[in-house]
Amino acid sequence: MSTAPRKILQLIADDFEDLELWYPVLRLREAGAKVILAGESAGAIYHGKYGVPATSDISFQQIRADEYDALLVPGGWAPDKLRRDQTVLELVRSMDQARKPIGQICHAGWVLISAHILKGRRVTSTPGIKDDMMNAGALWFNETVVVDEHLVSSRRPPDLPAYMQAFLGVLSKYKPVR
Repeated sequence: MSTAPRKILQLIADDFEDLELWYPVLRLREAGAKVILAGESAGAIYHGKYGVPATSDISFQQIRADEYDALLVPGGWAPDKLRRDQTVLELVRSMDQARKPIGQICHAGWVLISAHILKGRRVTSTPGIKDDMMNAGALWFNETVVVDEHLVSSRRPPDLPAYMQAFLGVLSKYKPVR
């Protein structure tokens, strides 16, 4: 399935879950999408929990939500850093209000919790943050992947194939921004 000419924003911070960042990036690029990595600083090297590096293309301050078709948030410990950045939270709210696809996996739900967009939404996550998700008003399900309109969530690395299949399915229903 081709997603061209889709432009996807992938958030990044140190201690991301390596597979949860790279599998979606590579899968989307394989499908023809342009994936942009955004971190606190442009051109910075961030390291995953297992040491795999990734370099940000742009900084959070350079993000213009209307230029992107979708947003991905990786898991690991990076979400605990990402959720503290007000620019990131404003981005998440903007993408949600525009009803653009948002993918989140594992601990990435922390970012959506801090953006206050989960009340009444159907989601999944790593079971370790189930209570956090539910306390934010989400309806939590212990399923491989949960799709709630434009929000796609998944639990952990073994769920990545189903997660990306669902994300690509949701993405294909949305008209590109250009």
